Amino acid sequence: MPANKKYLTQSPWIRLSKVVAGSVGGYAVTISFHAALTRVFPRDVVMVTSFLTGYLLWATLLLVAFLIPKAWKTWAIYTLLVGLFSGLYLL
Repeated sequence: MPANKKYLTQSPWIRLSKVVAGSVGGYAVTISFHAALTRVFPRDVVMVTSFLTGYLLWATLLLVAFLIPKAWKTWAIYTLLVGLFSGLYLL
């Protein structure tokens, strides 16, 4: 059964923005999150566990980017998360 056309994104630029936000933005959130974790846990422990949890978090954020209806909201949320986690790391 094909998808209903009214629920599909009409503009290819919006789709591209969501793909880039999900992949690049999700990767930035993942890296900044694990960097912030090094303030709480030893660096070597975070480094070892980030090989598995980093991929899981990135893949989840990639999927979440398509669940958010507006592309600019995805960019805003991911930018705020990167800012928050980077601020925690730099304190």
